[in-house]
Amino acid sequence: MKADLMFAARMALRDFRAGELRILLVALLLAVAALTSVSFFTDRVSRSVVSEANQLLGGDLLVASRDPVPDAYADEARARGLRAVNTWSFTSMASSADGAQLVGVKVVSDGYPLRGKLRTAPELNAPDAETRSLPAPGTVWLDERATSALGVRTGDTLMLGQLTLKVAAVLTFESDRGASFFAIVPRLMLNAADLPASGLIQPGSRISYRLHLAGEDAVVRSYASWLKPKLTAGEKIETVDEAQPEVRGALDRAQKFLRLAAMLAVVFAAVAVGLSARRYMQRHLDGCAVMRCLGATQARLTRLFLIEFALVGIVACAAGCAVGYVTQFGVEALLAGLFVAKLPQPGPLPLVYGFAVGMTLMLGFVWPQLLRLRRVSTLRVLRREWDETDRISWGAYGFGLACLSALIVLMAGDVTLGLVVVGGFVIACGVYAAVAWLALAAVARLRGGTAGGWRYGLASLTRRRAASVMQIAALGLGLTAVLLLVIVRGDLLDAWHNRLPADAPNRFILNIQPDQLGAVREEFARAGLTPPELLPMARARLAAINGKPASPDNYDSIRAQRLVEREFNLSWSDTFQVGNRIVDGAWRADQPGFSVEAGLAKELGLRVGDRLTFEIAGQRVESTIHSLRELAWDSMNVNFFVVASPGVLEDFPASYITSFHLPAASAAFTNELVARFPNLTAIDVDAVVRQFRALMDQLSAAVSVVFGFALLAGVVVLFAAIEATHDERRFELAVLRTLGARNRQLRASLLTEFALLGALAGMLAAAGAVVMTMVLAREAFQLHYVPSIVQPLGGMLFSTLAVVGAGMLGLRAALRAPALASLRAA
Repeated sequence: MKADLMFAARMALRDFRAGELRILLVALLLAVAALTSVSFFTDRVSRSVVSEANQLLGGDLLVASRDPVPDAYADEARARGLRAVNTWSFTSMASSADGAQLVGVKVVSDGYPLRGKLRTAPELNAPDAETRSLPAPGTVWLDERATSALGVRTGDTLMLGQLTLKVAAVLTFESDRGASFFAIVPRLMLNAADLPASGLIQPGSRISYRLHLAGEDAVVRSYASWLKPKLTAGEKIETVDEAQPEVRGALDRAQKFLRLAAMLAVVFAAVAVGLSARRYMQRHLDGCAVMRCLGATQARLTRLFLIEFALVGIVACAAGCAVGYVTQFGVEALLAGLFVAKLPQPGPLPLVYGFAVGMTLMLGFVWPQLLRLRRVSTLRVLRREWDETDRISWGAYGFGLACLSALIVLMAGDVTLGLVVVGGFVIACGVYAAVAWLALAAVARLRGGTAGGWRYGLASLTRRRAASVMQIAALGLGLTAVLLLVIVRGDLLDAWHNRLPADAPNRFILNIQPDQLGAVREEFARAGLTPPELLPMARARLAAINGKPASPDNYDSIRAQRLVEREFNLSWSDTFQVGNRIVDGAWRADQPGFSVEAGLAKELGLRVGDRLTFEIAGQRVESTIHSLRELAWDSMNVNFFVVASPGVLEDFPASYITSFHLPAASAAFTNELVARFPNLTAIDVDAVVRQFRALMDQLSAAVSVVFGFALLAGVVVLFAAIEATHDERRFELAVLRTLGARNRQLRASLLTEFALLGALAGMLAAAGAVVMTMVLAREAFQLHYVPSIVQPLGGMLFSTLAVVGAGMLGLRAALRAPALASLRAA
């Protein structure tokens, strides 16, 4: 074995010096570099995105409780090296010289916020700025609504409990305010040092206690694992994964975009390595035949080449990972101004992916060629014959493809996304090959009507039909990945970004009574605003599922336990709500039943056909689940976990709720509305909308950078793939020149051949990319996508020019070389 290892190493060095392994080595190195650079950068951006999104919690992890959080929780966190701060939230009456107002009080301790930021302004409607300080003891910060409602200005005083506090600033932004989305009252911020003297905390007070934690990701996860078994009733852990649905939806969709870029880099790798391995096999048939004549067995040939390629694979993967690691730091340096915070260090997973994908590519796309080399006939030494009946080792290809597909699905982190990419490219490969075969058959019939170099080019394509079909299919797959990146980066990413348009709802009105519906609509019309949809809402508790009492003890998941304990806002309608999508069952307005949000159904194990019992104002109502829905949580519209069809909830007491966009010029409308209807609660979520839009802008920028880099890597890998198929053409050029063909005819022949290859591959890639984008938009990203003809046409033109340019550039030396030299080299 040692002798074979040394011999294989010498073979690898000899082949590398002779140029035999350079194309394959460079192709694999570029493939792994493309994958790992994208994966490293994706991993860092994903970690940064999660870190930035943690500002919505004021930390990396949040412990919330209706009772004081035990000091032991914070002590353990600090012992593990985590930072910890406490906050308290409750409602109370604040009073000023102009009157009194119910306000939401937020008490903060030193170090808050651990993630995110605060912004204040010196006066109402004055420009704001970021601040790293907190209200000083004896002072208070009021948000815009509280400032207006109390009629105070900076420097005035107000009463809160037993305290007299000075208004020091106007609080314009709290990064973690979104963590409690429906903060239905004006808010103020107070220093924790003033809390004991306020007299606001009394037995029976309804206070939300929060412990915010931040630190290294691994330490946070370890602490969460330690804490979960110790939580008692009323205590819960919140992370970004368990944050409000609209934030989770944005993060999930952004990470899908980032993973898609890395998966397409794997497709580039498969195309490049497959074509490079085929070229290597064709150039080593004679050498293997000579070795067979000298006594080498098939087993030894297989072992030697397997060791040689294993060594090449390890070197290429290591070098590719190193290049990818260094390259992504260069990308970060070029884009230093794009990211607000320094990107964190990547984890080791991209290295694992790089080696796993690189060695899988070697196994799946080089091993079939080795099987063909080991079976080369000794007669080839005399006649250079090759057994055409053993053209492809389908079993080896199938095994390699299966392993690669499993890795892609694993990388996707989402079964649907992974299967769409894998299934799409597998189906595309078969369709492209079939269409290419039929197209070349049609070309064979038409070539009789051409003359000169054009005829030679068409003849070359049809004479080597199997090789041409393989090349068209391979180029088509690579170009499909390029076009998919372009379309997803443009249309699909824009469609996602536009999920939160400029006129997204920024106000909510709650507690509208049934007898006020007409008057409220009239108020909107009087103010020149389009009356929004008013949706009924009834408060209910889940009492039973399929006749069995619903209890937190029935579930292991903390989120499921919280859902069972909470009160639900139920609604009903005879029409399907815009922005919802049925994923199971059907909406039935003509039959009593419930439509349940798919995430809630997954957490509680609900299925279509189950029966739910809710308790509303002491009365119970039961009905069947007719459908499961996915909701557009990031639309900022009113959404409900459970919606009933007509005939279920109409007899129960209910109020109405609505959301709408209020232009800045009509800012006084909500105050006027509440003044006329004092029972209404107006919620200003403009700050949350601005925060959420900023988060989406950051995610879009990060996705754009990763996609652009993957696209550049794909172009480089595709160029290497085109270069790997020129040997046969060099030999044909030499033969034609020997028979008297002129350079003008040879150039026309090559232009015809490459143009037809590029046009066919581009046409197939354009159609395939559009179809795959439509499927990805619907199944993986839940976005509405309308195909545009611009990208497909541009893709076809790019494909033709790229193939012609790369092909002619690669054969430039062969066109100038003497025919005899080319024939001897062959």
